[in-house]
Amino acid sequence: MGVNKDNYAIRCLIPDLPTLPDLLPYLERIDQNRWYTNFGPLVLEYESRLAEISGAGGMGGQCVALASGTSALELAIAALNLPAGARVLLPSFTFPATLLTVLRNGLQPVFVDVDAHCWTLTPAIARTALQSRRYDLILPVACLGLPLPEAAWDVFTQETGIPVLMDAAAALGCQRIGKTTHAAFSLHATKPLGVGEGGVFATSDPDLAERVRRLSNFGFSQGAVVYPAATNAKLSEYAAAVGLAQLARRPALLARRRSIWAMYRAALQDLPGVSLQPFADATPPAVLSACLTVAAEQAAWALGQAGIETRRWYAPPLHRHPAFTGIEWAKSANEGGLSVTEHLYRYSLGLPFHAFLSHEDIHSITDKL
Repeated sequence: MGVNKDNYAIRCLIPDLPTLPDLLPYLERIDQNRWYTNFGPLVLEYESRLAEISGAGGMGGQCVALASGTSALELAIAALNLPAGARVLLPSFTFPATLLTVLRNGLQPVFVDVDAHCWTLTPAIARTALQSRRYDLILPVACLGLPLPEAAWDVFTQETGIPVLMDAAAALGCQRIGKTTHAAFSLHATKPLGVGEGGVFATSDPDLAERVRRLSNFGFSQGAVVYPAATNAKLSEYAAAVGLAQLARRPALLARRRSIWAMYRAALQDLPGVSLQPFADATPPAVLSACLTVAAEQAAWALGQAGIETRRWYAPPLHRHPAFTGIEWAKSANEGGLSVTEHLYRYSLGLPFHAFLSHEDIHSITDKL
């Protein structure tokens, strides 16, 4: 039997959101404005700040704050105006929301394997998939917060004419958008700059941003509905207040996460049988997963007995979910179908990674590994 969740001495993930003193100045502004939703002043300020950190602002683009990361991705796909049944290439090694946004837009998803080094869908993998058939959208995922190479994806779009939309749910603050490469981010409480629940769409294309904004507000334009597939996915002023407070805390949050990442790397980089994603010192992971040479399930049980909570991120991968078993797979360069995805499913294990870990905690975790 495993350890009861409440009895873990070291938790895998603890959200780090603003406290009441952090929030009060922004809540007072809401009281003064008496404006609570529908693109209020705090939301607009928050979007402007997000445009700075995502790179959208420097390209004349915009960010749109939304009710969830799933909404951001779903409305971004809708705003691209792809034809019904258009084929979308995406990894199976991701959270179900990535796929659900494709299905809800009436498009045809096709799974592809990820790179064994970075665990992501790369431009090279996409080019291999294109050798056997055409795709209308590429949907790479910033796996566990690892930034995607936006410049390389820009080149891919220039060469193929295929749009690229990054599911960068866990990568807000470190993922930059490209000249033609768009991104959707999550503001869920578990993310490094979370607000509780929310999402962001970032793009260099102001017209595309405006379509997403209208799609999030019932499809209205000048008092009339012009987008029949629209919904209500606006971010409230209260959520924006949390977001602005988080951005004020961002330097301290990032410094702490960098410190924890540095401690982990020092402890794990020479440990036999453990491999990590190639995160840079300056861009620590949103959550930490290690690929082991023993089964993740076995390692999770052993760590649990020691009071250390772990998680199986993206387990099972999408192609193993009962609802998604009929979805097509693309050909991979390794001719192994989804072999890397299957390997990560069996051997990758999420280790504790959050701002409240001590040096002693990390030593205990790595010692048990």
